[in-house]
Amino acid sequence: MVDIFDRLTNAKGPLEQYQSKLEGYLMFPELEGEIGPRMRFRGKEVITWSLNNYLGLANHPDVRKADAEATAKWGLAAPMGARMMSGQTKYHKELENRLAKFEKKEAAYLLNYGYQGMVSILDSLCSRNDVIVYDSESHACIMDGIFLHKAKGGKSYVFPHNDMERCEKMLRFATKQAEENNGGILVVTEGVFGMSGGLGNLPGIVKLKEKFNFRLLIDDAHGFGTMGATGAGTSEHFGVMDDVDIYFSTFAKSMAGIGAFVATKKVIIDSLKSNMRSQIYAKSLPLPMVEGAMKRLDMLQNEPEHKENLWKVVHKLQDELRKNGFDIGNTESPVTPVYLSGSVIEGTNIVFDLRETYNVFCSMVVYPVVPKNVLMLRLIPTSAHTQKEVDETIEVFKKVKVNLEAGKYKGTEMKTMRID
Repeated sequence: MVDIFDRLTNAKGPLEQYQSKLEGYLMFPELEGEIGPRMRFRGKEVITWSLNNYLGLANHPDVRKADAEATAKWGLAAPMGARMMSGQTKYHKELENRLAKFEKKEAAYLLNYGYQGMVSILDSLCSRNDVIVYDSESHACIMDGIFLHKAKGGKSYVFPHNDMERCEKMLRFATKQAEENNGGILVVTEGVFGMSGGLGNLPGIVKLKEKFNFRLLIDDAHGFGTMGATGAGTSEHFGVMDDVDIYFSTFAKSMAGIGAFVATKKVIIDSLKSNMRSQIYAKSLPLPMVEGAMKRLDMLQNEPEHKENLWKVVHKLQDELRKNGFDIGNTESPVTPVYLSGSVIEGTNIVFDLRETYNVFCSMVVYPVVPKNVLMLRLIPTSAHTQKEVDETIEVFKKVKVNLEAGKYKGTEMKTMRID
């Protein structure tokens, strides 16, 4: 028999093995100051490319005013209790109606958090007789929802990222399985994949509806507010809003807040409201967050300059990176990955150099999220960034690329970065 504490102490996970050196720096870094493209890290100003604040609303004066007024009016406690019992308000319903209309769906349901929301949506939608077919690069919240589905005896099939030939093959397997068990099929993918910046092949999946009977759910956390003519998301971008059966997004990206929503047919929303355990047994989303979300939605819908400026920054950043020989993959969204070759140690030393020498703060992604000996620096441009900040960052990246090719970042140990 093993003591659980002994196992956790002695068997370090992939992140834990670096924790003693990286906590406070690569893990749990502390950015300080007003939210924006320039913040402070370890006492120095840095250009910040790691905030999912796409439309620059997090520190917008109109947003802060709305948040402050709503907090003064309601406090952070109201309403008390879960919505089903005592936490329902006309403001929650108003926001849901506006979100449903924006996404061209019959109804919507507010969720406290995106991650727990997706897990609970999948659990509530699918019985043990149903089959889930999903993209291999789906977010962890989708995977956890699928794990819960499998734990109750449900089946699932995965297809390689955006591979429609394999998706069709998995749908054939799923159809046979569903017919045997008198179940249905749910296909799950993302609108914008948050690491690569690539788009889900929504047109390809929708086309498969001509051959197979299934419902389509998309997680559009990074697409809502950034994609489509009005910012309604990736389904609007592709012109398939009516073919996406269930639309899900979070407020943590373009809306610069907390919460999420799901939009679909009213009868399905009614079912989710009665069966989503993460909402039934959770306190209602506080009113300042609800009113704040309505203000953000107003700005998203009525002030297109935020999205327009975002895309000006995106195009300049991505165009300049490509012109200077950087591999940014196949991104079609604001998410901007920069792929480099090197070891984990080289990657950590690059980040150290970026932050300490050049005052640029971005996130690094290593194996197993990307293949071994591949490093990914992930940049998130926002509407608040300036053309000057793009120019400064490009010059820094050019220097880092020269240093990497010259072997400056090689070594047997990563720099000690822990901040106690």
